[in-house]
Amino acid sequence: MDKKDAKTSTKPEVKFSLGGATQTPGRAARVSSFVVRAGAGVGSSIKSFLMSNEVLAAVRGLLPGIAERARGVDESGRIPVETIRELTAAGVFRMLQPARYGGAEGDPVTFYETIRAISGVCGSTGWVAAVFGVHSWHLGLFADEVHGEVWGTGPDTLVASSYAPIGRLTPVDGGYEVSGRWSFSSGCAFASWALLGALVVGAEGRPVDFMTVLVPRDDYEIRQVWDSMGLRGTASDDIVVERAFVPAHRALRNSEQTQLRTPGREVNTGPLYRIPFGTVFTSTVGASVIGMAAGCYDLYLARMRDRTRVSLGGGRFVDDPFAQVAVARASSEIDAAILQTDRNVREVYEYAARDEEIPMELRLRVRRDQVRGTERAMQAIDLLFKTAGGNSLHRGNVIERAWRDAHAGSVHVANDVEYALSMYGRGVFGLKVEDNLV
Repeated sequence: MDKKDAKTSTKPEVKFSLGGATQTPGRAARVSSFVVRAGAGVGSSIKSFLMSNEVLAAVRGLLPGIAERARGVDESGRIPVETIRELTAAGVFRMLQPARYGGAEGDPVTFYETIRAISGVCGSTGWVAAVFGVHSWHLGLFADEVHGEVWGTGPDTLVASSYAPIGRLTPVDGGYEVSGRWSFSSGCAFASWALLGALVVGAEGRPVDFMTVLVPRDDYEIRQVWDSMGLRGTASDDIVVERAFVPAHRALRNSEQTQLRTPGREVNTGPLYRIPFGTVFTSTVGASVIGMAAGCYDLYLARMRDRTRVSLGGGRFVDDPFAQVAVARASSEIDAAILQTDRNVREVYEYAARDEEIPMELRLRVRRDQVRGTERAMQAIDLLFKTAGGNSLHRGNVIERAWRDAHAGSVHVANDVEYALSMYGRGVFGLKVEDNLV
């Protein structure tokens, strides 16, 4: 996705690709050396790395078909079942899933590269692939009973979510009773379970705890309400639950996630499950938006190379120095977004692999660069959209669709730039920072 250099034994060869179509031996060597440097469980780490790269290679073969279906996804408001089946067969949704239950338990950076590649050809498909993939990781933090319930009959069960603490949890014998209506549950029609945010309400009617609960499909209703300007194909509909029982083992305190004290770590002992939720989840959301911008850049180059201006004196578009500056700025912003976010996740993983405490400064830096990565992606795609001319305004134009999808993804709470930057500032000034997404 970023600019990569590949060398042969005869002469250097430079390959440009921001959209994810190019893979070079140089990058593979860098990632594999990262896995080895991590130290713990080298054999299993290399195996996981190889499995993750097999998934990435399989996805690259699927991209032309996903791109061909992208307009239909946008117009119909739904991803075809065919696409979900292809991504399932490729192993995308199991990239971060525990190896104990058929997952790759792989390299998170390779997962983000995979999400960027899919998002680059269809924003809606990339977004849904991202959330399904990260949910498989999140389930690894839950108690072992949950793993058997979800994956006991097969490793390809899909889980939707709506993490906002909209629901109301009432303690009862053996667990909780949950009710509520949650919005923005992307891809929920394909899922058999849902992760839902809820507040535990005490005797006085006041919230006393913030939890994420896992609810089976039989216990909730889907209300088809999604009609948005972007990410239209995600079908991020509402989920409604009325007084469903949630066993205690299907509830996870958000404070446990932030403090890295989740019950799932007792059985999923690899470094992947010693990484903060605030790193893995927010980087997933950011990767999808960055991928949309990167894909738009590739499409922009393909569309504009042969364009001849009909105004401003005519001439070839590529000879315009302002256009040349625009692509330079856009590509630099996208490269910076990818390089910073990937660097931070690698560093966090290395701490986890050594079973060392992850410094708060690093956790805050992850969030700082993740929101700045999204901001850079938006600056790049706005610049491309603006300089593409009036033709990019037509409904169904690939640049127009990518622009709408990226803007829709950018408003996710994980991409709140000012809030995350303020947290980083508080931290470096020595002030206390308390947030579930750090």
